[in-house]
Amino acid sequence: MPSDADERSRAGTLYLEDGTRFDGAGFGAPGRRAGEVVFTTGMVGYPESLTDPSFRGQILVFTYPLLGNYGVPPRGERGPDGLALLESEGLQVRGVVVRGTTRPHHWAMDRTLDRWLHDEGVPGIVGIDTRRLTQHLRTHGVLRGIVDVPAGERRASDDELAAALRRAPRYGDEDLVGQVAPKEPTLLPRNGGPLVALLDCGTKTSIVRALLDRGAGVLRLPPGHEVPTSWQGRRVAGLVVGNGPGDPARLSATIEELGRPSTRSLPTLGICLGHQLLALARGSRTFKLKYGHRGQNKTICLEDGRAFIVSENHGYAVDPASLAASGLRAWATNPDDGTLEGVRDDLGRLLALQGHPEGHPGPQEAGFVFDEFVRKVRRRA
Repeated sequence: MPSDADERSRAGTLYLEDGTRFDGAGFGAPGRRAGEVVFTTGMVGYPESLTDPSFRGQILVFTYPLLGNYGVPPRGERGPDGLALLESEGLQVRGVVVRGTTRPHHWAMDRTLDRWLHDEGVPGIVGIDTRRLTQHLRTHGVLRGIVDVPAGERRASDDELAAALRRAPRYGDEDLVGQVAPKEPTLLPRNGGPLVALLDCGTKTSIVRALLDRGAGVLRLPPGHEVPTSWQGRRVAGLVVGNGPGDPARLSATIEELGRPSTRSLPTLGICLGHQLLALARGSRTFKLKYGHRGQNKTICLEDGRAFIVSENHGYAVDPASLAASGLRAWATNPDDGTLEGVRDDLGRLLALQGHPEGHPGPQEAGFVFDEFVRKVRRRA
């Protein structure tokens, strides 16, 4: 197996669909992977970002210039609750692009970032101007791209990479949720607490952990699965619709399920993709953002003017002009671009947030969203 130094000696190229090319050094695994090129502005939490299922099908650019300084936790490490320590069981990104990496120092680390990418077959590029790349994506919008880390020294030509990119499936055409969602229902834990159903389109582990930490039981269901009224003799007292990758409008079965009267009667919490799906189920519209929100971002609560910071990872948003006939009202917005950040219903059953109240990576200032939801669930249980 190559050493970290051997990985750094290889060539690495990022080629974008508009013909823009960035040459740097290859690290991680050799290979050629295509995906939607997006950037995150977060300064911490690269292990959580790389394992977030919402990044499935994407090449992730880190704007923070130094990555890898605290290494990677031991393989397969789990928390006291038995859940994966990170946001899923492995890397979800197609490729990684960074300005530079540092030698790691952490008492609990098991591997370097280079080694982790190599072990899981993900190519990375280091040493390019990520500031220029990010400005390019902000100007032109999200672009498809290809990360190429050859096993030898020869860099691929523009023509080779352009041809490979044309052959690759487009982000919007892939069943990304099907790649990260569970196939069968799972109950966590088996005893105690009011039971919450989770329609899992690729939900981060931290969302599940946030519910368990507040004393709820969680029934993880595949997307589109009928939400039962009870499970193994326990009443289902609430519903969570979590995050996940891709275009929410593709998930027609999940949208249909969220529109069923028995499902709509439950206290409901939507997060990220779940926020969008709940809006679609009520007749609203979503649209693709020019370059998305990924990293830490600001949210303003319209009800009391309170501002808080949330971790975000989304490329789509709900059109606020489409709320009029939905029975939903806006309760939070992004102060920078005016995009809708949260909705409620008039009956007090539904609360949805575009950002991630669980953080990881990032602050947990919006954790009150979980507290409010679990209080409603306990009243119904």
